[in-house]
Order: sequence, then C-alpha cells, then structure tokens
Amino acid sequence: MNLHQFRFVQEAARRNLNLTETAKALFTSQPGVSKAILELEEELGVDIFSRHGKRLRRITEPGQRVLASIEIIMREVNNLKRIGEEYSKQDNGTLSIATTHTQARYVLPGPVAQLRRQLPQVRVSLHQGNPEQVVRMLLDESADLGLATESLADIDELVSLPCYEWQHALVMPAGHPLAQVERISLEQIAAEPLVTYHPSFTGRTRIDRAFEQRHLQPNIVLEAIDSDVIKTYVRLGMGLGIVAEMAVRDDPPDGELVSRPVGHLFGQNVTRIAFKRGAYLRNYVYSFAELLSDRLNRKLLDRAMSGEATDFGM
Repeated sequence: MNLHQFRFVQEAARRNLNLTETAKALFTSQPGVSKAILELEEELGVDIFSRHGKRLRRITEPGQRVLASIEIIMREVNNLKRIGEEYSKQDNGTLSIATTHTQARYVLPGPVAQLRRQLPQVRVSLHQGNPEQVVRMLLDESADLGLATESLADIDELVSLPCYEWQHALVMPAGHPLAQVERISLEQIAAEPLVTYHPSFTGRTRIDRAFEQRHLQPNIVLEAIDSDVIKTYVRLGMGLGIVAEMAVRDDPPDGELVSRPVGHLFGQNVTRIAFKRGAYLRNYVYSFAELLSDRLNRKLLDRAMSGEATDFGM
C-alpha cells in the first residue's frame, strides 16, 4: 500500500464517490484511480466501496474504518511536511487566519501589526466569512487558526479555547431620547426599529434569546454582517443599532452617534480561537496567539492540542 492509494480513496469519499471528479482533482486518469483503489482493497482483503458495475455506490462498514485510518495517516503526513518547513524556515511563512468581519476589522489589526514587527518575514493571509465558513476553512486546512464567537466550540474536529469576553452596545443618533438614559431597558429597545447582525453573526443568538425570554417581539428592520454597515444605517435614521462593543470602542466622543453598553440585557459573549485537532502549530502561530490574548501561551496551547480534557475556561 502507498500514499497514492490513500489519497485516491480519501478524495473519492470527498467527491461523493465520483471517480471522474476524483481524477480531475488529483490530476490523473479515472482508470488509474479505480485501479489503485482496487489494489488497496485486494491488499487489505476488504471492500472499501460497494459497487454497481464500475460505479461506486457507497462506503462499506469496513471502508468507514479504513477511511478513518487514512485521515489520520494523511494528517500526520501533512504534519511531517510542516515540521520540515518549520525547521528550514523558522520565522518565514504565511500565517493563514479564518475569521469574521468584526474580528478582522476591530480585533486583529493590533496583533497582526505586532506580529509583523516581531517577525517581518511572516506574511499574513486573512480569510473572512461567517462562522460556518471559518469552521470549514479550518477543517480543510486552508487556515492555521480561526477566530469567531459562534460555532467553534461545537465541532469535535477542532480544538478551541476562550480568547476574550465582550458585550453588545446600543448605537443611536446623539439626539435620540435614549441617548440620555444610562441604563436602558429591553422594553425600551423593543419599542424602537432595530438594525443589527444577521442571525449567524456576532452574538446575535444572545440578542434573540433575551427578547424571547421576556416575551418581547423586536422590530428588526435590517440585518447585516458588517458593523460599519449597521452604523451607516443608524446614521441614516433607520433605527437603533446593536453591535459588538469593539465596533464602537474607538468612535470619537461627541460625534454623530453615541453608544451605551447593554451587556446587562444580552449577557457576555466569548470569542474563541480554534485549530484543527492534531494539526502541527508553527512557531509563529504560537507567537500570534500570545499577542492575541494574554490568556494564551505555548504551554496552554500544547496542553489543549494534546487532548487534555478541559475547556480552559475564562
């Protein structure tokens, strides 16, 4: 058996058992893929796939176990490559980060700039998406680390750690009556038209849950994924905005908009950093994590990546 056979079996499973697509993805021929899979099955003495004619129909029960072993083998092969790169280029490479717009816009600029000052040979690639896309980029190994508030803690294939806590803020025109209220109630907010995040972004689930628990129906007139877009529509008079506090932290005082913290209404959110389980972390990944949060260090990350059963709570 060899790595080519493992790659062909793995890719066939990923391509919904379509050998034509598998061959295209691996830049080889369909007969070559089929032959390699058959040779592996013959050597193992089990059918990995059941067939109808020449077509693969499903993965057999022993095939599921073979695939699980192949995933481990291929992951370790990738780790071997990364170890080689690590020691040949200690502080040279590309740090790939998958994250949401809010994190990329308001949280990451400082740590990214610090990393570049410390390790000028390290390039940084930012991939923005929704939390589900962040998860997918980590699982596909197109990103070294992910940063998001939703989804990361729920995926068994990921190791995630709490990074920092934050709360929501209510944004409104400076002349709005609620701008004079220091501690705003949920009932007051529910009586106003609201502009806030799409349901899959930036702690929106906590907002919805708070209204539901008080049996209030919020009047959400516009949803967006970008905090700056939300603030733009607040300036246009469409309603009050509910955004992450980091989106208003650096806004100038006495400006067109004012904000009030509303963590007492919607609770605290936890942004998490995540890595694919079993992945090899290069030196600059550790360095960046330490710049991102003073709660993170190499020893803690190594404990988490080794499978220690704890959430490393805040």
